Amino acid sequence: MATRGFTGRPPAAAIRERLPPGQYLTDDFPVLQLGPTPRVSTEGWRFTLRQGSRPLASWTWEEFVQLPRTRWSGDIHCVTKWSKFDTAWEGVSFDDILAAAGLEAPTGFLLAESHDDYTTNVPVADLTGGKAMVATHYDGKPIPPDHGGPARLLVPHLYFWKSAKWVKGLRFTERDEAGFWELRGYHMYGDPWREQRFSGD
Repeated sequence: MATRGFTGRPPAAAIRERLPPGQYLTDDFPVLQLGPTPRVSTEGWRFTLRQGSRPLASWTWEEFVQLPRTRWSGDIHCVTKWSKFDTAWEGVSFDDILAAAGLEAPTGFLLAESHDDYTTNVPVADLTGGKAMVATHYDGKPIPPDHGGPARLLVPHLYFWKSAKWVKGLRFTERDEAGFWELRGYHMYGDPWREQRFSGD
């Protein structure tokens, strides 16, 4: 994944260039979630690729953290209108996950599945080519539970609800199936630069 970074707070002109429409810049990292924070032990954690109900590949935590590591630094944007610049993540890219499984994506769409039963849809094309990872570290440290640890999906070019917390697997689907928020009126794609917050935007 491409790395981009700045030191210090960027000047106003640079902020405007990097801030999607309708967003405001924050130095905080707000915590937003549906319910109580799941406490997921790495001892019982398993990450699974599926096509429908059929498992394709699976890794324990110990196996997963031995896969090739990727670092990414850049900006993230939440549909609730905050943006945070220069965030730093580390994990396993979607490309390396597929390579470790020895397969090509069998369909063009998938649902990310989380330990709190949350799901969100993402086109496969938005995960390949270094665009996404399953992140295990943020800012040089293991991701804390409030931010989705021990592992979360990171798809930074889409609104952050697509970066599912507490991820436990990716399920390939034959069509673009709506996930939790998409079923409740959020946009099926979620491009911050096109302000695709809700269905019809």
